[in-house]
Amino acid sequence: MAYGVNCSISTNNVLNPFTPFGDCSLVRMANLYANITQVGASRDLKSCFEMISSASARILNHRDYGIAVGLPADLVALDCKASTEAVCELAQPLFGLKKGRRTFDRPEAVLHRPA
Repeated sequence: MAYGVNCSISTNNVLNPFTPFGDCSLVRMANLYANITQVGASRDLKSCFEMISSASARILNHRDYGIAVGLPADLVALDCKASTEAVCELAQPLFGLKKGRRTFDRPEAVLHRPA
């Protein structure tokens, strides 16, 4: 990506006979990629996130990608403030939308005081 080449991180091999592991988490895959390639700078971590989001959309020629009036409203809300945090901290999804309709919820963890 640093040389202007569009790159993505993705998979279709999860929990099958040849790759019997995984959880379909693209954030986890971006984190693994960052660890393997020894990425640490904020700019590079942001690129890791783009490889599972906007860069992938460009490769797939999705002209309706993004958040704007009239677009499909397909998104996953992550429990973080920045894309770099998502990659570094394996941010968990809070909810997802498909065509503007909520498809799943994953409530935040709640800590309880000891008795």
